[in-house]
Amino acid sequence: MTEWPNGYGRRVLAEIDSTLDEATRLAPSLSGPEWILALRQTKGRGRRGRAWTDPVGNFAATLVYRPLGSPHQVALRSFVAALALYDAVEVVTGRTKGLALKWPNDVLLNGGKLAGILLESAGSKGGVSYLSIGIGVNLAETPMKEWLEPGAVWPVSLLSEMGVKVDPETFLTALANAFARYEEQFTTYGFEPIRTAWLARAAKLGEVITARTTREEISGTFETVDEAGNLVLTTARGPVSIPAADIFF
Repeated sequence: MTEWPNGYGRRVLAEIDSTLDEATRLAPSLSGPEWILALRQTKGRGRRGRAWTDPVGNFAATLVYRPLGSPHQVALRSFVAALALYDAVEVVTGRTKGLALKWPNDVLLNGGKLAGILLESAGSKGGVSYLSIGIGVNLAETPMKEWLEPGAVWPVSLLSEMGVKVDPETFLTALANAFARYEEQFTTYGFEPIRTAWLARAAKLGEVITARTTREEISGTFETVDEAGNLVLTTARGPVSIPAADIFF
């Protein structure tokens, strides 16, 4: 059996409102990084306050810790988490065919959405007191598709696409080990190796995609992710750097 990574706490809860909310409650008293896994989550959420449904058998967990670095460097942990998810899927299935990372924080399998990442943080005096990385993975089932907004990526599950049944606690161990490795790489060598590894797994790199921000919709060729983690599109008006958006193919 794979060992748990040194220095990381682990708690498994039968049911909770939200692992992100539990992380907020626990953060002030934690002495080190802590993984929180809920076997059932009743009030999960995704980006921009969207609901995230968690059928029984799926994965809902949050890592809460006090990361090193500036608020900008802390935000780059979404790339660390994405790489860890990619590796965790490989560990539990033995395969990576069909896997890809979608900017800014989704994991795709055969073109459908397998997993999502949500970062929340609290800080003071220009620093970050703690970071919570919420992760949801469709291990067994897909959420209610009628909730999808037009053009959104269709959800898929690990079971439906790969025929592999994985329980949440087994997946947590694989994910925690992968995250610990990439976190050590990030704190030792900075963002560039993480950026390079992420781009090697990026969905639609070199293809035309559409970025929808709160103010506008921009279509262009996905050229790269820059040193700040921004999406860079080549458009009719030249290169455009986008710090936050929803992406549509």
